[in-house]
Formats: sequence, C-alpha cells, structure tokens
Amino acid sequence: MRSGVIARKIGMTRIFTDAGEHIPVTVLHLNNCQVIAQRTEEKNGYTALQLGSGLAKVKNVSRAERGHFATARVEPKSRVAEFRVSPENLIDIGAEITADHFVEGQYVDASGSSVGKGFAGAMKRHGFKGLRASHGVSVSHRSHGSTGQCQDPGKVFKGKKMAGHMGDKQVTTLNLRIVKTDVERGLIMVRGAVPGAKGGWVLLSDAVKKALPDNVPVPGAFRGGNKPEAQAAENEAEAPQAAPEEDARDASGQQQGQDQ
Repeated sequence: MRSGVIARKIGMTRIFTDAGEHIPVTVLHLNNCQVIAQRTEEKNGYTALQLGSGLAKVKNVSRAERGHFATARVEPKSRVAEFRVSPENLIDIGAEITADHFVEGQYVDASGSSVGKGFAGAMKRHGFKGLRASHGVSVSHRSHGSTGQCQDPGKVFKGKKMAGHMGDKQVTTLNLRIVKTDVERGLIMVRGAVPGAKGGWVLLSDAVKKALPDNVPVPGAFRGGNKPEAQAAENEAEAPQAAPEEDARDASGQQQGQDQ
C-alpha cells in the first residue's frame, strides 16, 4: 500500500491522441506536497504518512501547528491529510512527492468535497418526477408529495428524502485513469470528472479495485527529505559518547605498551 497525494483541482480540458481522438481530462496540480510526519505501529498503533500541500500564512496557523511544521522543517501548509501505507513504504519526513508518483494508464481514486448547491427541492436533490400538471394539482407541481402516514405511526421517519441542503459532501470517485503527467510543472491529468470545484483540494490515491502496474515507483516518486529534529538530536547525542570510550581504550592500550 503506497501513499497518496494532495492535489489542487485546476479545471477540465481535453487531450488529443495521435489518432485524433480527444480525451476529457481534469488537471490536478501538486503544490509542494511534502511529508510532514510518520505514524508507526510502535508509537501510534498504525502505519501512515501525514502530508501537507499548499502554503499558508503564518498568522493563520495556530501555535501548535507552527511547532508541528517546525519539527518537520517544512513551511506551513494550508491542507493536511493522512494516508495509510505499508511499513516498507514509509517516506522520509520533508520529502516532496512529485507528479511521476503515478504512471500513465494507472487507475486512481479521487476524493474531494462536491460542489455545494445550497437548499434544493426534492426534484433536483433526489430526482423525483413531481406531481401531475393537471387533475386537481395546483401551485405545488414540484413538491415532494406525501411524507408520512396518518395516526399510525403518525410521524415522518428519519432519513426521508425531502428538500434540503444539497452538495458540499465528501465524495469519492473510483477507477479514474491517469492520462498524462508533467513532472516539471507538477501536473496530473486524470480522465473524466473529479469531485469538487475549481481550486478545491483533492486526495488522490491508488485504486483499491484495480491492480497496480508493474512500473509504479515504490515507495513513491519524491525528492529531498530530512530527519525530524528529535531523531537528529538523538543521533547527535549518541555519536559523541562512543568517541571518548574508544579514546580511553586506545590510551590505556598505549600506556600498557609503554609499561611493558
């Protein structure tokens, strides 16, 4: 299981093939998507990677978040998400995931917030056909009709399909094919529509219902990376302790040789 990425939706366009066929694609941009933290089985009870993307103003980030980003030695991010990974697919903190993390022809799952449509009626929200245009119906042609019963049970059951807020929900679209990637500009082009409006954040990960191609990079395609300050400080603290012991042994050995 590999890590996914956090991308920003740019919009839709089309790509022409050599045969003249046009393919509708959604363009996604990787805006400095970096690894912020690692979740391990020993410390957290599960294995995952915490990623961050985009840039946020320091004044808009809480003190706790500023400390979290400072520990990872990365700039404050505007979007943070976690991806479950296998223990062997952990990536170093600070590494930036590139667009060639996915290969052409690979299938992915895209998750994002759908476009909010505000308060909508039952016909638009649930696809009801509405009431008759004649035969006694007046004024309420687009109403949802009866919603309950009489004395028994005498109430409207929870979950009844009625008018209400539509859209702005977490939606996942499965099995979208990667058409093309641009590593230099950080672009990923996916066939078809992706949930969300232009400028929205999208979580892109390997498809759970499709097999991975053989040429996908494992644990992923990335550049850079650094160790967290705690681990680096621990390594620096352990390194000087070994040197005095070795020097003492060498000095004692030389003294014994001189005495002999």
